[in-house]
Amino acid sequence: MGIEFLNFLSRKKRTHNTEGLPTAEPEKVPEYEEGLQENENKVIRLVSNKRVKKPYKVTGIEDVASKNNWKAWLYLGPVVVLISIFLLYPLINTIFISFAKDYQYATGRFSGFTLENFGVIFGWVKTGQGGLETYFTTYAIPNTLIITFVTVPVSILLALIISVALNSIKWLQKFLQTVFFLPYVTNAVAIGLVFSVIFDKSGIINFIFHSNTVWVYGADRWVAMIPLCLYIVWNSIPFKILILLSGLQGIDKQYYQAAQIDSCPKAKTLWKITVPLLSPQILYLMITSFIGSFKEYTSVVAIFNGPGTMGKNSNIPDMETIVYYVYDNVEKGNTSRAAAAGVFLFIIILIFTFVQFGVSKKRVHY
Repeated sequence: MGIEFLNFLSRKKRTHNTEGLPTAEPEKVPEYEEGLQENENKVIRLVSNKRVKKPYKVTGIEDVASKNNWKAWLYLGPVVVLISIFLLYPLINTIFISFAKDYQYATGRFSGFTLENFGVIFGWVKTGQGGLETYFTTYAIPNTLIITFVTVPVSILLALIISVALNSIKWLQKFLQTVFFLPYVTNAVAIGLVFSVIFDKSGIINFIFHSNTVWVYGADRWVAMIPLCLYIVWNSIPFKILILLSGLQGIDKQYYQAAQIDSCPKAKTLWKITVPLLSPQILYLMITSFIGSFKEYTSVVAIFNGPGTMGKNSNIPDMETIVYYVYDNVEKGNTSRAAAAGVFLFIIILIFTFVQFGVSKKRVHY
């Protein structure tokens, strides 16, 4: 049984008139109905500008192209409800609060709509205490950008090198994969505490290099960035290795065999064959890593136990990130200010994601 799209053309059959001359006479075209023609064992679907009133049927089953499939919406219903409650509503509510003036979180009351909340976090409008707040622009945004543009490229590059090395090792490969994956399943706060001990003034790093450098507690802001970025890179590499290693194992070996026949150097094979074929996985890691680094919060708490290098006793939040700024203002009761910072973070992540998708159209090979 096959679907035939019939274009009925007028046919002519040869007859004779009274003068004995052959004439052409149009043959009657049989009328077909759209649907299953059991006598001819065919499925007919007419092509016409006229709208068919009866839905197209094959053996009594309605065509899904002619009407909505309510079962699909029924199956999607619980997911749509959960997304609306836990994703769409909080997002819309946060945008609403960011423009609310004198918003009270407990009662939900506010005195109107304003742009002052954004002006306060960017240091353009004075706060209720009469001064300008510059912590967001001086510390939160720069720290977040430094963490993002340092840790993401370094972690992806290291994960790529380790993945290629692991893929070429046959002996103890499973054991090494488990070792590299352990940090991903380990508690992030516990790892941060270990890093803070390692980089302590009397820790193992200063012992190895015979140094008295202050890395964490009471350190200079730019010096403290070193253990923070190292912690983030070390903590984020396992997941990237897992994704890249799965992509490497799916690459056809014929590409590498052709490169060996042409005596192609290993470095050139890596950048001309491996990286282009791993471009979908790399794009995925870049997007997720950028989003994760923009939302960095746990690492600062784990290593410094506060917004600054002096922990909770810091007078200046010199290690604060955007998300830490949001949590800090929620704790202090400045909900509108925290919502404005959250909306700003949402816009930044959205812009970076669209830029990455735009660049990937020419660089990603599926």
